[in-house]
Amino acid sequence: MYRSPAGLVGGVLLLGLFAWLGGDAVVTGEGRTPWLALASMLTAVPLVVAFSVRPAVFANDDRLRVRNPFRMIELPWASVVSLRSGYTNEVIDDSGAKYQMWAIPVSLRGRKKAARHQAREAHRAAKGDGGGRAAAAARPVRAETDQVMADLRELCEARAKAVGSQGRPSVRWAWEIMGPAAAGAVLLLVLIALG
Repeated sequence: MYRSPAGLVGGVLLLGLFAWLGGDAVVTGEGRTPWLALASMLTAVPLVVAFSVRPAVFANDDRLRVRNPFRMIELPWASVVSLRSGYTNEVIDDSGAKYQMWAIPVSLRGRKKAARHQAREAHRAAKGDGGGRAAAAARPVRAETDQVMADLRELCEARAKAVGSQGRPSVRWAWEIMGPAAAGAVLLLVLIALG
């Protein structure tokens, strides 16, 4: 399973902040304030969960499962044509559909750091003062998310022809996220309209 640690931490902190401020407004608020706080939390909490806690990528011998904020995509390895990494990490299936993998964020800073490390090691190896680091210089250094994508590509290539990896991709919408968020938004609009 692959997830963004920074996304998880940020999401949990936001949920804690919502619980603290929203709980305070519900308990100590007067008039319409508790109802507005509840409606606001009903709108915001599912969205924070969707964009920070929910995204994950699961890979096993048979399929790749991508859990994005509002969709769950299951791709048998035989249906995966490409795993691309640019400004976003994407998987492309045999029908040409492209799905972003929210749980594996691209780190341009990590890529630059890896490139600087490789350049430094190559320079040391060229000067001859590597001190036994020639083997380390020969091994490519990658950003963490680029290494994850390389691992997924290897798994895809190894398992694409397997019997259990055959089938069609399936996409399911995350109504468990969209439903409460929409209900909270409608309730919030009604409360605001009623004044």
